Amino acid sequence: MSTHPSSNINILETAYTLTIGDDFCIDQDPQVIEQLLADTRSPNTKRAYEKDLKDFFLFISGQLPNQNLVLEFLHLEQRHAVAVVLKYKSYLVNYKRLSEATVNRRLSAIKSLTAMGRKLGACNYTLEDVKGEHIESYRDTTGIPPTDFAKVLALVDRTTVKGKRDYAILRLLWDNALRRSEICNLDVRDFNAQANTLSILGKGKGTQKTVIDLSRKTVEALADWVIVSKKSNKLKQPLFTVIAYNGNGQRLSGEAIRRLVSGLCKQAGITKQMSPHRIRHSSITTVLDKNNGNYRATQRFSRHAKPDTVMKYDDNRSKLQKAMSDIIADLV
Repeated sequence: MSTHPSSNINILETAYTLTIGDDFCIDQDPQVIEQLLADTRSPNTKRAYEKDLKDFFLFISGQLPNQNLVLEFLHLEQRHAVAVVLKYKSYLVNYKRLSEATVNRRLSAIKSLTAMGRKLGACNYTLEDVKGEHIESYRDTTGIPPTDFAKVLALVDRTTVKGKRDYAILRLLWDNALRRSEICNLDVRDFNAQANTLSILGKGKGTQKTVIDLSRKTVEALADWVIVSKKSNKLKQPLFTVIAYNGNGQRLSGEAIRRLVSGLCKQAGITKQMSPHRIRHSSITTVLDKNNGNYRATQRFSRHAKPDTVMKYDDNRSKLQKAMSDIIADLV
């Protein structure tokens, strides 16, 4: 079928004369913080950006960030901007005495703001000259042994609705070393009881879900919770919710899971400060123990992007450094 040349010309002319709606007005000053938050996928990172940028602008101006204040900062000359941020860094380190990780996180928020400002044409400088604090790579990845976690599980009253929910959460923390954010983000449809699998939004994976296999005990715990909470046909609802008598419980928060773990561990007589991530540490360390230090298998289990991270767990588990120190000490 042939197309008349004049109709093609009309289509082209229409394309060139299309107007952009008011919502996309390019003459307005950009809302840089709003765009930065909209461009950030992780809810945790969004909250950190908001908190840290509020703190920064309160320090430099005594005001919460607004469009004019943000643009005024982004329009500074390079040397002035660097001087302002260095002064803020000195305040965090010397007056507030914050940890290196917290200082670096706050500097990262400011650098992300200026990077977004450059993308939007509102900023002409970089903060590359503002260096973060050096952080020792060692982390204490020790946790608790399986016998202690068994005591925690024994405290849960699995005859109650809340107990069934809490038990399922604890099994995921231990059996699959899930992060609390991965548990919070679960929907009912992510659990496949027939296939014994769970689809999770892993750390740094965006919207791409990872399918993990579940143990028999975890499948049974999740199935018990889904049945008693009457969620079987509510596939789009959150898997774990606040216990509400009207059945409209909100999605369980990460803080609620932290309180659950901390409270039960204290009841079990565990003196170490425990958290969901500390349970994850415990689980990964136990896996290394049981598979004789198999890094590849442990990395698949923990879903760490880098094998080096698993090596830190193994070093802490086997105390290699202390063993080497004892060897050379005996030589002199």
